[in-house]
Amino acid sequence: MANRIVLNETSYHGAGAIKEIATEAKNRGFKKAFVCTDPDLLKFGVSKKVTDVLDGAGLAYEIYSDIKANPTIENVQNGVAAFKKSGADYIVAIGGGSSMDTAKAIGIIIANPEYEDVRSLEGVAPTKNPCVPIIAVPTTAGTAAEVTINYVITDVEKQRKFVCVDVHDIPVVAVVDPDMMSSMPKGLTAATGMDALTHAIEGYITKGAWEMTDMFHLKAIEIIAKSLRGAVANEKEGRDGMALGQYIAGMGFSNVGLGIVHSMAHSLGALYDTPHGVANAILLPTVMEYNADATGEKYRDIAKAMGVEGTERMSVEEYRKAAVDAVKKLSADVGIPADLKAIAKDEDVQFLSESAYADACRPGNPKDTSVEDIKALYRSLM
Repeated sequence: MANRIVLNETSYHGAGAIKEIATEAKNRGFKKAFVCTDPDLLKFGVSKKVTDVLDGAGLAYEIYSDIKANPTIENVQNGVAAFKKSGADYIVAIGGGSSMDTAKAIGIIIANPEYEDVRSLEGVAPTKNPCVPIIAVPTTAGTAAEVTINYVITDVEKQRKFVCVDVHDIPVVAVVDPDMMSSMPKGLTAATGMDALTHAIEGYITKGAWEMTDMFHLKAIEIIAKSLRGAVANEKEGRDGMALGQYIAGMGFSNVGLGIVHSMAHSLGALYDTPHGVANAILLPTVMEYNADATGEKYRDIAKAMGVEGTERMSVEEYRKAAVDAVKKLSADVGIPADLKAIAKDEDVQFLSESAYADACRPGNPKDTSVEDIKALYRSLM
């Protein structure tokens, strides 16, 4: 079986990288941008950093900001209608996963109108055409949506999130500028950073993992473990590290999949609107314990990448515990809750578990699971 790697055509990294947006737009002959961003980024002037670049280069654009934190089918459909009216020929997505996921869905539907119902994009949809070209500019260090072939949409009517996987949706250009992330509040920095760590750890142990993605994931774990505390403290070195670490994690997991941490987090986000990074961070250590006996020696590598010393002298039980404990410590240090007591309700556990089991990330989990196992995991954190 051949292993596939799909990455951006071009990516820019480092402070001031956003100036390259104008260079790329002009070199590619783009005429008008459809700028997808969320209302808060507009309100606090973060999106303006990018539109100032477009203004300075004399490039036309139109802003679309009907985007929720967990973007909905309606957000996508309204965006499709707005894009058609705009006369735009490319998309600039500014924000976290919500803006970029919305942009991907809009771009796919414009190029493949037979999927305009949105729901039909769930899973691996056999779209024929590449989406409208996207230049993705992350403002959070976590989702790595700028380099992935995945996006997640919320079905409000059915109270569930669905994952879409499509090689046609990857942004042609990613602009990873840590200056765009400097205004993130501590809580969001912590949550998105733990999301990035979850990507790296789940990607490293998923069934589809192989040598090239292992390389990405281990380096990402190392960078994130060194950088997240500093990023939460708004230190430049930490911000710069997280911008890079989360992107490297995306290079890996986008190509091999994830596991039930994400499946269970998607269910919580759909039902309770729980921030995705917070849900991942709470679930990660417990699910790591559950998966441990299906991961060979990989937890030794995780523990070492997390900064644990002496892993080469540890027994299997010791290094597996050390890996989980290091994740718990980092999560606690950046202020993530330790359980779901303030989030989940016992009467919802059956629905949450069935939704998580049906999630597209579940088959990649290193250990085969069941609805009953997932119920037990939720309840253990309540």
